[in-house]
Amino acid sequence: MPSRNLRSERLRRWLPVVTWAAMIWLFSTGWLSGERTGRMFLPVLAALFPGATHEQLYAVHAAIRKTGHFLEYLVLSVLLYRALRVGRRWDMRAAGMAVLFAGLYAVGDEFHQWFVPGRTAAASDCLIDVSGAAAGQGLLAAWRGGRTARR
Repeated sequence: MPSRNLRSERLRRWLPVVTWAAMIWLFSTGWLSGERTGRMFLPVLAALFPGATHEQLYAVHAAIRKTGHFLEYLVLSVLLYRALRVGRRWDMRAAGMAVLFAGLYAVGDEFHQWFVPGRTAAASDCLIDVSGAAAGQGLLAAWRGGRTARR
């Protein structure tokens, strides 16, 4: 039975990582290309900011998309940390590995986008992704530190 419990624990830790990684892959398809999200967001932004120029609306749309990159990888990094951590204390090794694995996934994701019509691969997106992953670890460290200080 211990083997079954170990498998169940691994599944509980890694299934959210795999699920979120699959969501990121889905977000990288043509379904969420800049053109398609522009068709959704630009009319809403134009209604919210009627005095904005076309260029300003496109800049806000681009910022929303880049924020999505950042948040996708922040979440992935937190889930990776949860899967990699051993014990209950803050684990710097697990945090570093989470950022590394998220960064490697970001490179793979950009490579994938290179072949998707309507998408482009950009090194700057990898930097945004890794920044999100690092921010996720920073938030976890701050949260863990705050919990430790209160005890």
